[in-house]
Amino acid sequence: MKKKNKIFGVIGLGTFGYHVARTLAQGGAEVIACDVNEERVREISEYVSLAYVLDATDAKALKESGIAKVDTAVVSIGENIEASILVVVQLKELGVKEVVARAVNPLHGRVLEKLGVDRVVYPEKEMAVRVAHSLLVDEFIEEIPIGEKHSLFEIRAFDFMLGKTLRELDIRRRFGVSVLAIKRGENLIINPMGDDKILPGDILVVLGTTEQLSSMASQRASSSRRS
Repeated sequence: MKKKNKIFGVIGLGTFGYHVARTLAQGGAEVIACDVNEERVREISEYVSLAYVLDATDAKALKESGIAKVDTAVVSIGENIEASILVVVQLKELGVKEVVARAVNPLHGRVLEKLGVDRVVYPEKEMAVRVAHSLLVDEFIEEIPIGEKHSLFEIRAFDFMLGKTLRELDIRRRFGVSVLAIKRGENLIINPMGDDKILPGDILVVLGTTEQLSSMASQRASSSRRS
């Protein structure tokens, strides 16, 4: 039996909301998008299943858009915190299964959490953190936060690792970082063993903190100075 695609609703089509809606649609999902701005709705309409010009704080208009039937609703209203909160309340009253909401500051985020939002995102903060990490560690590729401090990092193998096995590097003991996988071209080595050697071009998927990643980067720098 074919798995049914998830249906998403995206409310607010500023830069963040537009790219969320477009990416979801390009990934094969059914997307209902809405905004009060007609131009924004017109821009997204070629990508999504349905696009509406409406005021999402209007409970009747929101219900008529079909948002109540989505699996996940993303509230991406800009600086209007009051409107964001009102829309979240209405989505909850409509029985939407999962609500993800953008917060503009920590206080806004705490209010959203108390209203039962399943996931609060801080796009500006998260992007700033990623940019900072990329500046601190040249080998940085991607980051997926999985807690307050820990993240999954995708990094290019540091020079000091090349030609050595994981056992020789002893990364977990030295830096507190766990190597979960090695991406080697089209191949993915999951749960690599101590005898697995790091080769040029390898990309590592590691679990750790920013501080631990920076510590590994410092090892790279000190190795370069010694050579």
